[in-house]
Amino acid sequence: MQFDPPLSEARLIRRYKRFMADVVLPDGSEITLHCPNTGSMKHCQPEGARVWYSDSGNPKRKYPCTWELVEVPVTQQGKTGYVMAGINTGRSNALVREAIEQGVIPVLNGYDTIRQEVKYGDENSRIDLLLSAEGRPDCYVEVKNVTLAMGDGLGLFPDAVTTRGTKHLRELMRVVESGERAVLVFCVQHTGIDVVAPADAIDPVYGQVLREAMNAGVEVVACGGTLSAERIALDRCLDVRV
Repeated sequence: MQFDPPLSEARLIRRYKRFMADVVLPDGSEITLHCPNTGSMKHCQPEGARVWYSDSGNPKRKYPCTWELVEVPVTQQGKTGYVMAGINTGRSNALVREAIEQGVIPVLNGYDTIRQEVKYGDENSRIDLLLSAEGRPDCYVEVKNVTLAMGDGLGLFPDAVTTRGTKHLRELMRVVESGERAVLVFCVQHTGIDVVAPADAIDPVYGQVLREAMNAGVEVVACGGTLSAERIALDRCLDVRV
């Protein structure tokens, strides 16, 4: 996924009301960005952090600029360094679709058709991606964005209690029961994460249901990649630890 033009840089003042973030530009002026993330964004909103944003160029939008990336500190083997995290959860589905089309996720190779936001299930859900190919069961792909880094390469999901995420796991289990494939893809928009695990201390119910889903045949994979002001791309598979 290319950013054209490249993202612009600023410094974070604060995030508030979930969907708003005030930043200061290099010239000292301040603007308010749209924050496209419903989670807690734990460890992803330190005051004064370098951030990058896109500009829709649409003057009719109340907040035409959107927060995309943030530079955050992480600890690796006792040393603290800075890495990039992508906070725009609205880009996750497109990133995973692009990775599937480019063959980055081997377990999802071999499908001819990809449809998005298809209604399914018993709880009024929509699947993020539905993969189809002649002679193969349909493959239901649920995408979750991961940015909660705990240090030493460990990333956790979720960063806040997610009843919606638990509902999706139940739906995926029913897909498997019906004889079709169900795959949960953790889209890791964080260059400091190499392993993904359930955040049991934050949402123990989600962790429990995730393990139940895996035991029931739901496949779970994680993908990480590169993030910059010019480009975001998932280019490698990561470990999942449950």
